[in-house]
Amino acid sequence: MELDEKTRIELEAATFRRLLEHLRKRTDVQNIDMMNLAGFCRNCLSNWFEEAATSRGIGIARADAREMVYGMPQDEWKAKYQTGSSKDHKH
Repeated sequence: MELDEKTRIELEAATFRRLLEHLRKRTDVQNIDMMNLAGFCRNCLSNWFEEAATSRGIGIARADAREMVYGMPQDEWKAKYQTGSSKDHKH
């Protein structure tokens, strides 16, 4: 399959948006479960987003990157949906 770069980027972006939509709906899936099974979590995604922006000279606050991934402020998500350990995964 050959795709031009613009189409590939558009498809990757659509896939990422779909992943975020899925994670926002699956509030029953805790970050610790994701880390244990897949080796990454919502916080990792937001960190990667922040790093990608920074590498392109775009300043984005960590809280803003987290809100983009969670679909709401992270503290609000935690209060509504987090269960078990309250310790955040850190890299």
